[in-house]
Amino acid sequence: MEVRPEDLVLVAILPSRRDLEIARVLGWYRIPVQSAPKTVDVDWIAFYLTSAFGDEKWAVRYMAPVQGHELVTRRELLGAESGHPRAKEPYFKLQLGRLFKLPRPIPAEKWRRFTFLYTTGEKLQRARSLSDLRVDSPGERALLWRMMRERSTDGQRDEKSANRIE
Repeated sequence: MEVRPEDLVLVAILPSRRDLEIARVLGWYRIPVQSAPKTVDVDWIAFYLTSAFGDEKWAVRYMAPVQGHELVTRRELLGAESGHPRAKEPYFKLQLGRLFKLPRPIPAEKWRRFTFLYTTGEKLQRARSLSDLRVDSPGERALLWRMMRERSTDGQRDEKSANRIE
C-alpha cells in the first residue's frame, strides 16, 4: 500500500512503547473523544514518538493506513484497566492496517509539543523535518479544509468515506 499525494494524513502522538505494540500487533490506536481532532476519518495515521522512545524520540517514524473507526469506552479497549479513572469515557478506536516504518524518519528540529497535525500524502513523502508537514500556502490550506469537511463526523460523507468500515 502506498501513500498518494492527495491522501489525508493525521500525525498523532505515540506516547509509549506499549501503544506502538498495540498498533503493530492488535492493529488499533485510541483517541479520547474529549481531545479528538476535527475528524478521524483519514487515509493514514503517522506516529510522532515521544521521549519514551529514547534515541528514536521526537520524530515521525511509523505510519499505518486507517481502515475505519468506532466509538468505544476505554474499558472496552483496555479491559485490564477497568478500574482506570477514565474507564467509562468514550474513545475513538482507529482500526489500522499494517504498520510501516518510514524509510526516512521525519525529525523535529527541536522538541515540539502538539497533539494532532493534519497533512497530505505529498507533504509526508517530501518532508525532511516536522515543520515540512505543515500546510502553509492558501491553496494547500483550502485543499486540506475541503478534505476534512468531506470527511467530518457530522454525517456528511463523501463516496469514498461511505465505503469505509465503521
